[in-house]
Amino acid sequence: MTTELTLLESAIAKCAGVPHPLPLERDEADELAALLKAVADPARLQLLTLVRGSEGGSACACDLTPSVGLSQPTVSHHLKVLTEAGLLTRERRGSWAWFTVVPERLAQLSRVFGQDAGRRP
Repeated sequence: MTTELTLLESAIAKCAGVPHPLPLERDEADELAALLKAVADPARLQLLTLVRGSEGGSACACDLTPSVGLSQPTVSHHLKVLTEAGLLTRERRGSWAWFTVVPERLAQLSRVFGQDAGRRP
């Protein structure tokens, strides 16, 4: 029954002009999995949205710590994970570290779940 339903859905989608999503290549799936792991933490999601919503698109690490209610070393760890995943860039300004969101990496995540999921650019 499931196979019949899948075939029916596929036929309906083709008739409606909806392209059938292409499967991910293994290297692309590995890269997306690493991104998803990086954001699969409530604190990292909070930090990512705080940086993204900051004035000028950049935020100082010193301003992020009180906003998430975690210790400074814990916030630094989470910022490091996000930076290593390529979701944030880190810039030294005097004695402070400033973080900026990398829009292309966020777009890569959104394509996984967005309307164009499964389509190749």
